[in-house]
Amino acid sequence: MKMDAYGCIAWSGQEISRFELPWEGEAPAKDAIAVSGPTVESDKSRYLKETRGVAPGEVLDVKVEDGLLKIEVQPFNTRADYAITVAGQTYEKADITMHTRTMDDKFARIEEGRVMYRLYTPEAKGPRPMILFLHGGGNGGYEGERDNEKHIRTDYGPVNFAEDYPDLYVMAPMCVEARRDMRKMNMNRSFASSDMNNVPGYGWSRDYLGLVCDIIRRMVAEGKVDGKRIYVTGMSMGGAGTIRAMSVGSDLFAACVPVCPTMTPETFAILKTMNRPVWVTSAYIDHTLYRHKYLVDAVMNLRDIGNNNAHLTLFSPEDLEKYDVAITPDLPYPRLFSENHASWIPTYKNEYGIMSWLLNQTKED
Repeated sequence: MKMDAYGCIAWSGQEISRFELPWEGEAPAKDAIAVSGPTVESDKSRYLKETRGVAPGEVLDVKVEDGLLKIEVQPFNTRADYAITVAGQTYEKADITMHTRTMDDKFARIEEGRVMYRLYTPEAKGPRPMILFLHGGGNGGYEGERDNEKHIRTDYGPVNFAEDYPDLYVMAPMCVEARRDMRKMNMNRSFASSDMNNVPGYGWSRDYLGLVCDIIRRMVAEGKVDGKRIYVTGMSMGGAGTIRAMSVGSDLFAACVPVCPTMTPETFAILKTMNRPVWVTSAYIDHTLYRHKYLVDAVMNLRDIGNNNAHLTLFSPEDLEKYDVAITPDLPYPRLFSENHASWIPTYKNEYGIMSWLLNQTKED
């Protein structure tokens, strides 16, 4: 028997908050239901249970209504495998159909040539602003394996933009990635050799970004998108793509927010000479240990050459803890650096007014 699950795109990506199952008779007791899997059995879950009394995946309420057993749980992430056991019957991830608020019914699946993307269209008529979102590394697809879903299901950003700013277009393309071990790449690559990460034709390459920009230009020509209020943002690999997009589409974007962008000689050269409004964000340290030196140097150079609308925020441990990032005590440094990478959470939650700033920028030329 299949089960349905309902949730949203939360800070950690897709999360489940409710299960539903056809049911006859009385509801089972809460202690006859349990969610299992890496997410709910983690050190962080145990820490949340100890400090707050409730942990991800914990059963909160059980009831039978209209022939359905409805199981409310503390929201938990679905990236890893999970299972739920109900009165002795176990349902694996493959047995569960996921329904994700806003993503499923408001983001059209579109393919135009090589470009595969999801698009949220506002109800408001007339030319509307647009946010272009570029996903992070590992959340795209490989040759012949793009599903036009993974990138908006795993990254906090585009679905939440549609919910927070429903009067804007939100465009979220998926790129084709080269197969590689990103953990080893991030920890061991030096800045001088970091351009070796770029595989021609893969990731947020200039040719692929050019095709994305052409689609946006067409939407401007059709009177759908306001040509003076187009913004681009992305995280990690998508942060580097954001910087690159400001070069590829220099006539197109009013402003950008690169989040923890991958810094290479190429992206550093573009960023330090950018003449558009830019607000770069990152954590105080993350898994690319040299990132911050080049972010600071680039933004300082922009200010020196007269770009007074260039900003940099390095989120402190306290900033990140507000959003439950890296809160587990005594994390080993590799895990701390990895968890700190999630600086998109405070950025897209409008910490320091970053998103408000972005959407208030207008391209005058």
